[in-house]
Amino acid sequence: MENSSPSTSRKRRRAGEPSPEPESDLNDDQLLSLEENFNFSDTLVALRMMRAHFPRIDKVSVQPFILRSQLYSSVKDRTQVDRELESLRREGVLRTFKLSTGQDDHAIMFLDDYLSQIERVSKRLETQKQEGFSVFEWFKEHVIHSKLDPSIGHEELRSLLSLGGKVKEEHISLLINAGLLTRQLIDPNMYWFAIPNIGSILKGLSQGRKELMSFLNRRMYKEMPMAALEKKLLRLSPLDMRFHLRDLLGSGHLKTVEGPTGLVVKIVKD
Repeated sequence: MENSSPSTSRKRRRAGEPSPEPESDLNDDQLLSLEENFNFSDTLVALRMMRAHFPRIDKVSVQPFILRSQLYSSVKDRTQVDRELESLRREGVLRTFKLSTGQDDHAIMFLDDYLSQIERVSKRLETQKQEGFSVFEWFKEHVIHSKLDPSIGHEELRSLLSLGGKVKEEHISLLINAGLLTRQLIDPNMYWFAIPNIGSILKGLSQGRKELMSFLNRRMYKEMPMAALEKKLLRLSPLDMRFHLRDLLGSGHLKTVEGPTGLVVKIVKD
């Protein structure tokens, strides 16, 4: 999987902000353990580090994404996280996506990574000689940069796409089939923006959560040292243990306590 460093244009980079480190140069030996690299004071720093740690997934072409719950696990002030995410979203640094795996599940992807994901989809359809693939350029140029919310209405979508050319319903169907939009169940005239090719990963996310919780529930005290737990492999998820630990710690299903030899991960009792 390609894992290029996310970059934002000079216009969008915050004033005085240093250029991001070339995270793709990190190798497994240079990545600190989860316990050594657990807490952050800044949301953008946390996002970049978690992007660098995104697991390589075979046979699935998807750019790195971060769950909002994972940020909650590592930046103590949730209000700060929400405020900084909103600021970064409005600056065009990243986008947020509502996920189907849970009511409060949201994915975060750097905008450059998302545009790269769209480019991959459009090139694949172009090679398949699909008609109407010009809608992907309209989508990138006129929708993505204008509509920053996680959802969009049908008429607003048509209106923005029409800035690129004459819009047909087939164009919108093409965006849906490509995985860039999903219809909202409660209102078919509203769409969620979506990440293409993410379906199998979301299935693994749900299964991995259950597998990790089941594993800890079978322990005598429903706990395990983080350093040891991080090395365990999950059978049912393409995502690694580090990814799932951050997620379940941030969502409140797990917690950490100080043990004699380091952090211990425990199930939160109902």
